[in-house]
Amino acid sequence: MARPALRVDAVLVQAVIAGALSFAHLHDLADAAGQDGWKAWAYPISVDLLLVAAWRRLRSDGPSRLAWCWFVIALFASLGANVATAGFLDLAHPPAWLRFGIAGWPALAFLGGTLLAHSTGDRVPVPPAPATPAPDVEPDITPDPLPEPAPLAAAEDTPALAPADPNPTAPPVPAALVDHARKVATDHHARTGTRIDIDTLRARLGVPPQLADAIAAQLT
Repeated sequence: MARPALRVDAVLVQAVIAGALSFAHLHDLADAAGQDGWKAWAYPISVDLLLVAAWRRLRSDGPSRLAWCWFVIALFASLGANVATAGFLDLAHPPAWLRFGIAGWPALAFLGGTLLAHSTGDRVPVPPAPATPAPDVEPDITPDPLPEPAPLAAAEDTPALAPADPNPTAPPVPAALVDHARKVATDHHARTGTRIDIDTLRARLGVPPQLADAIAAQLT
């Protein structure tokens, strides 16, 4: 089932009725105060326009003292006209203060409209959000990894150097293997305070006994 294209909004109808009544009351009050003809019709237009301008300023720029001030003034003028025409005043013989107020309204409305249109106003300050404390960052105390020892070169892949030991039966010892053995011996002495023995050196290097003896001979 198709929905009707035109829907009646109860809130809009209520707003039209209230606006028409307020418009008529303002006209009657201005006419009773001596503003006849087109001038009596201009007063409700002036009051309603000032009310709308102040409300639009509040909606677009946020709360401000300037907009709230003129909104209350226009609302008081509209509400005062509604109350005054309800029999609280003798409109056949309006008091002097009412004539004075009606006569001075155009200048007041012009001032309010000009300020709302050409002034930035002072907005109500918004309290700043509380600052969030920065989380404590623990220092990175992870120790740097120790450098891995360089891989030992195989005896058959490294060119043989002349052994330091004059014994011709001693196997040739590569220079890289001697350097690595010296580092191992230095590390053992730093940790234990004693010189490394041949068995420990052979176990650390993973070499046969004869090669370990030749290396130990070069370390002395």
